[in-house]
Amino acid sequence: MIRYNPKEWFSIIFQFHKADTFRKLLPVIIAIGAYAGFVAWLEISVWKLGDKSHVKNLSLIHSTLGLVISMLLVFRTNTAYERWWEGRKIWGSLVNSSRNLALKIHALAPGSRGYYKTMIPNYAFALKNHLRSEINLDEIQDCEGFQSMNVDVEKHIPNQIAAHIISNAAELNNSGKISGEQLLFINQELVNFTDAAGACERIRKTPIPYSYSVFLKKFIFLYVITLPFGYVFLLGYYVIPVVSIIFYVLASLELIAEEIEDPFGKDANDLPLDSIADGIKNSVHEILE
Repeated sequence: MIRYNPKEWFSIIFQFHKADTFRKLLPVIIAIGAYAGFVAWLEISVWKLGDKSHVKNLSLIHSTLGLVISMLLVFRTNTAYERWWEGRKIWGSLVNSSRNLALKIHALAPGSRGYYKTMIPNYAFALKNHLRSEINLDEIQDCEGFQSMNVDVEKHIPNQIAAHIISNAAELNNSGKISGEQLLFINQELVNFTDAAGACERIRKTPIPYSYSVFLKKFIFLYVITLPFGYVFLLGYYVIPVVSIIFYVLASLELIAEEIEDPFGKDANDLPLDSIADGIKNSVHEILE
């Protein structure tokens, strides 16, 4: 995730980072500009259409369609941002649950601090890699009673770690180290772990409906390629930069929405899961030190 100072907006304007939409769209922007120039040349020099041509009325249609497409893009970006923000809230709740579980273990089962000091961060790192469809057992630490080499990489790794933690909590109760009431006291934090995983998987595995996404892309494409026909009469060859800028704005909004609707990857605007998982690890280590 890109970190920046929103108050320094002059420097942001002239900064082109690797995730900037202008960099990604530049080849297409050049092609759109060349296409607009070709249409302008046809209408001005070859077809020699005058002001009485009915083609100039296309600009009126574009004015109406511009309002429609702007509303669709606002809905698209808002929907994508809601998914991004929901993902951040889920990971925020995982941070809280991890800290709360560590605090409760610190008070109720001091003899198990070493186990939970390792296993609580293990769950965060396992969930992060699971959401990215990665397997990285190097981030999973061993402790007494748990060996990362015994993890079945063909199965749901976060569930395996959660099951191990719950089994340990049940064993603490069975051995009399914590009472049944105390087990219920810490059980809610354990439940929150799997709830967070399920909520993240719901976001990741439920993309924006295909038909809606395809329709919006086609709408933007048809809108942009028909723009030069109507606006040549008003702008002449200045239609080239105007159409290029309009395409850049519309396509950029769609690209940004595509990137943030799945917030758990490694794109520049995705959630900083690595730093969040490291934060969980540091907090738990401080509590259970």
